[in-house]
Amino acid sequence: MYIYNVTINVEESVHPQWLNWMKSEHIPDMLSTGKFTKALMTRVMVQEEMGGITYSVQYRVKNKQLLEEYYRDFAPALRKKSKAFEGKFVAFRTEMEVVEELHHD
Repeated sequence: MYIYNVTINVEESVHPQWLNWMKSEHIPDMLSTGKFTKALMTRVMVQEEMGGITYSVQYRVKNKQLLEEYYRDFAPALRKKSKAFEGKFVAFRTEMEVVEELHHD
């Protein structure tokens, strides 16, 4: 299991529109690729020196091959859809391998 993590800092001036786009369009588009099993969007509770509001979106993917297929077949087109917010956000992408997942009932 892998997590494809995207950390985004977005300018406050476009925050409401961007957040709505993420929740109503971008994350559903990511899930509709069929490569990811789940998405979790969190707000990072830290004040950035650069200002803005920071989020982390974690997409669960079963294996590295599916993630590579996403990069090859879907990433360029989906990233282009953020054009309306160009220059108003910064994104950092990280791949993480799940070593162990524990649950407490």
